[in-house]
Parts: sequence; structure tokens; C-alpha cells
Amino acid sequence: MAESPLLALRGLSIAFGGLRAVQDVSLDVRAGTLSALIGPNGAGKTTLFALMSGFLKPDAGQVLFDGQDITGRAPHLNARAGMTRTFQIVQPFAAQTVRENIAVGAHLHEPRRAAALAQAEQVAQQVGLAAQLDKPAGDLTVAGRKRLELARALATRPRLLLLDEVLAGLNPQEIAEMIPVVRRIAEGGVTVLMIEHVMQAVMNLAEHVWVLAQGQLIASGTPAEVTADERVIEAYLGHGAAARLQAANA
Repeated sequence: MAESPLLALRGLSIAFGGLRAVQDVSLDVRAGTLSALIGPNGAGKTTLFALMSGFLKPDAGQVLFDGQDITGRAPHLNARAGMTRTFQIVQPFAAQTVRENIAVGAHLHEPRRAAALAQAEQVAQQVGLAAQLDKPAGDLTVAGRKRLELARALATRPRLLLLDEVLAGLNPQEIAEMIPVVRRIAEGGVTVLMIEHVMQAVMNLAEHVWVLAQGQLIASGTPAEVTADERVIEAYLGHGAAARLQAANA
């Protein structure tokens, strides 16, 4: 008997006015995997994350986490159950230290202040922020803030981590340094689903990729399979792009 997925989406749809942002999306995320959700800007990826995590309630469909229907359940309850997400736009508590910011996540399960701060230190080691624990979060670089966002999410002890463009805004060297951090998190037993535009990271990290375009899933498979899919090429590069590329390479 096949193992049940950790996260299952069944026919999820939501519209804003006349715009169908997500249309009949179904997918399964197995425990222990590192997978990616890709697609052009405006495809509905972040909206889909919001539906998974409870920030939005779908017009139709179901979200199942560990076999339980959590459709529309409040985000803090989902976080307590083990599903945590990061955000594209990082907004740390700028006047607080890095340690204090990470401890905010730890407080989800740890009421004692000293224990939460101690846990923050351990998480900082994982994401490469140990040397900056006492620095005000507002003084961090963009790369440092991205690591802090990741650390705050990790401090909640997630079983499923939804990463929303954790590499956006980073330069090539910073991306190369962040890829092993994400890989180690997955190797440590956290299931990871990432929205990502940096294809270098997707090719390096993801075992499985789903492609969203105009709110609909148009492809699914390994990174190599989806990047060679004509529908994916057209979604990113426009109508006729696949044929032009084939002609150029003939």
C-alpha cells in the first residue's frame, strides 16, 4: 500500500473578481522530499502557498495535511501542526537582535524565554547566522535577512517548510552559498516545497517540479523533464518559442 502524502491538494481553485488565480490544482508532496513549484510571474504560485497554509480560503477544493482536512484552517494552527512558510518580502523585527527574531519562531512550541533563545542559537548555526546573533536584524544585508527568514521558520520545528523565493534578490555567490543550506535542511528530515525562479537552484535541489501557468498546473516531473517540456518553454518564453528553439538547435 502506497504511503499517504504529507501534503495533498485536491482541486484547489480561487478567484479574485474575474481573475481565476488558481484553477483546479491537485498535487501530492511526499514526506522527506525536496520539491519545487515554478512558473512565470503572475502564475499564481504565492496564491497557491497562501491556500496551502491557511492565509487564503479556496473557493473550491481541499488541502490535506498528514491525512487531515485543513482547508481554510488558520495559519497559526497549521504552523503548530508542522506546516510553516516563508515570505518573498522579508520583514524582520528590525530593532531586535537576530537571536530575538529567531526566538519568536521558537516560542511557538517553547514558552520559556531562555529555552527559546537557546534554540535560536542552534538554528542560527544551521543557516550560517551564528556570528551575527547579537546584531540588530535591521543591520543585516539582503542575504542575511533571507537567512533570518529561513531561521525564524525553522525555529517553529516544521515538518513541511514552504519556501517562497528564498533566493530572490541574491547575487550568484550568495545563491551558491544558500543552496547547501536548503539541502541540509531537507537532509535533516524537513520536507521542503520551494517556489523558485532561480533555475540553477531548482536543477540542483529539487527531486520533483510542478509548473504553474495562469493558475493551472501545466507540467510535472524531474527538473530535466519539465525544462524540456514544450508547454513550459511556451509559458516562460511565449507562443512559438519551443519551435524556434528546436529550429535554432537543428
